[in-house]
Parts: sequence; C-alpha cells; structure tokens
Amino acid sequence: MNCIVFGGGGFIGSHICDELLSQDNKVRAFGRTRSNYLSRDVEWYQGDFCKASDVENALDEMEVIFHVISTTIPQTSNESPDKDIESNVISTLRMLEIARIKKIKKVIFISSGGTVYGIPENIPINEKHVTNPISSYGVHKLTIEKYLMLYFYLYGLDYAILRVSNPYGIRQPIIGSQGAIGIFINKALNREVIEIWGDGSVVRDYIYVTDVAKAASLVVNNNSSLKIFNIGSGEGKSLLQIIQYIEKQLDIKLKVNFKNERKLDVPKNILDINLALNILSWKPSISFEEGINKTIDFMKVEMLQK
Repeated sequence: MNCIVFGGGGFIGSHICDELLSQDNKVRAFGRTRSNYLSRDVEWYQGDFCKASDVENALDEMEVIFHVISTTIPQTSNESPDKDIESNVISTLRMLEIARIKKIKKVIFISSGGTVYGIPENIPINEKHVTNPISSYGVHKLTIEKYLMLYFYLYGLDYAILRVSNPYGIRQPIIGSQGAIGIFINKALNREVIEIWGDGSVVRDYIYVTDVAKAASLVVNNNSSLKIFNIGSGEGKSLLQIIQYIEKQLDIKLKVNFKNERKLDVPKNILDINLALNILSWKPSISFEEGINKTIDFMKVEMLQK
C-alpha cells in the first residue's frame, strides 16, 4: 500500500511510519519539520496542512491516509476555539474533499478517546457511549469523526476511527502541558518540581505508543462494518500513581506542586477495548510498568546526548 501519514514527523505519527514500513508499505510522511527519528526509507513531504495545495500535491499516488495532525491540545483549544476549528476541522474537511477527488481508498483518523466521551456515565467506556466532550479539543475531534461518516455516506470514502486514550512512550514531547508521563519523567530526571492540576486523583487510561501504531496498521485491512475502535490499555492510573511509580524506579522523592483543577479535565476515563480485540485481533503488548521503564531509559540516553 502507498500510505501517507499526516503528522508523520510527530510522536504518534513517526511510530505509525515505523510500523507501516515493517509491513513493506510505501510510506510518505507529511509535516513541517522532519523528525530525526524517521527512517531514511520514509519519503518526507514538507508542507503545511492548512494549505490545500500542499495537501493536494502530497496525496499524489497515495492510497491510504493516516490523519495524525493536530495543531492544538485540550488546554490551548479552549483558549482559541476559532483557531482550533480553522486549523483542524476546516483543514481536515479540505483534505477529505481532495481525498474524494483523488479516489483515496481509506482515511484512518487518530481521534481522542480521552476527550470525545466527556464525563462518563459508566466505566469502562465502550464505543456506544454517548459523546459529550467538555473541551473544544474533544469537540473538534468529534466533528472530524462526523465528517468522515458523512463522506462515507455521500461518496463511499472509507474510513476508520481510533479513539486513542492517553499515549505515552519514547519520542514523546516534553515541552508544554500535554503528556503527563513524559513530562513527569523529564521533571524527575532533572530533579524539578512536578506541577499537576487538582489533587492528583484524576484517572486516565495510558497506552504505549507502539501499541497505538500497531492498531493503526491493523485497521487498514479491516472490512467490518464497524469503523470506530477504542485503543487503550483498559486500565486506569491516577496521576499520583504515576508519580509514585516513577519515584520507585528512580529511587527518589519528588516534590509536587498542586494547582487548582481545570474544568476541561474529565475526572476518570478508562476505555473498554474489547471491540478492537474481537474485530482487529489487537491488544496492548506493553504493560504500564514496562512502558514507563522504556521511557525512562530512552530519556536518560537523550539527556546524555545533549
């Protein structure tokens, strides 16, 4: 298959590129800056996702699209929802129109299992749970999902949606406020104060990034009528539990600064992943403990190379 990964230079996208290459696909990665982690076997296309001509040219000779680009995170999306819609939803809609014209076979969208459901009515959350996001980020993800469904209904453009929980692992950015595990490990290795919103009791479902990439590759050949899959560990960890495990592995005591909780934070989110298991024959292969250890080792090496 000729595959393009929009956001291929990023955290999740670069791992999807690796997984696709391992299965002998032709892989093109699209983004503004090529990642040093990308294989030389990945064709790089430098472009702006908000620029239709860049997207159109990048889709030449492609068959499958992996849409991993997001220009915002939950916090920044709430601060500028108009920019969130313009850069993410409108740009994606332009991409879908180009994909339709170019007769792309399938679009695979990395959505957000942590935000599209909002405050859950029951735990674990399955794919039939009501979607009621409480952040602009979740709204834009859900809106893109709806446009994928619409283009399938109107034009037959096939799609798959992966509602990913909270991905973490090697190559995760440590700048900003997104990605608790990566940020916590970096702070711990540098003996810096960890800041968290609330009392640390917020529970999330964390999934190692290579397991996400594996799920993305498996869904390419899924011919089931089911097109939306939760991708997570199926287990929940609180922020305090993460900190405690990092302390144990590094044999240190971390200082934590507790800040006022944010309205955009869902108190508890754990995904039901049985559908992916039954339809895609997918399940996470990296445990929470193993994933944390791999990430610590990776960051230690990165620090030594700076």
